[in-house]
Amino acid sequence: MTREEFEELVAEALDRIPPELTRLMDNVAVFVEDEPDPGDPELLGLYEGTPLTDRGEWYAGVLPDRITIYRGPTVRMCESREDVVAETEITVVHEIAHHFGIDDERLHALGYG
Repeated sequence: MTREEFEELVAEALDRIPPELTRLMDNVAVFVEDEPDPGDPELLGLYEGTPLTDRGEWYAGVLPDRITIYRGPTVRMCESREDVVAETEITVVHEIAHHFGIDDERLHALGYG
């Protein structure tokens, strides 16, 4: 799968997030990269920033949070295009949930692990 095709899948997954949730997202940007750092080659996505639940009066003038979705590990772990579509959507939801302060344990319980 090409980088452009994968970027389109990420955009489609973002479009499926309910508008009432996307309106609440604040100061966050989503990126697509080919590979994660060599120390974690199977990482599908990464949230870097301060979750909405942890922000306080001090939170002003900071760079946007960053959500990165990794193409290489996702494509390698999936057997078909349909698998890539499903895994990409799960990963996008998983990382956005971190922006809302939901931890991995809860995400796994909800099926987004």
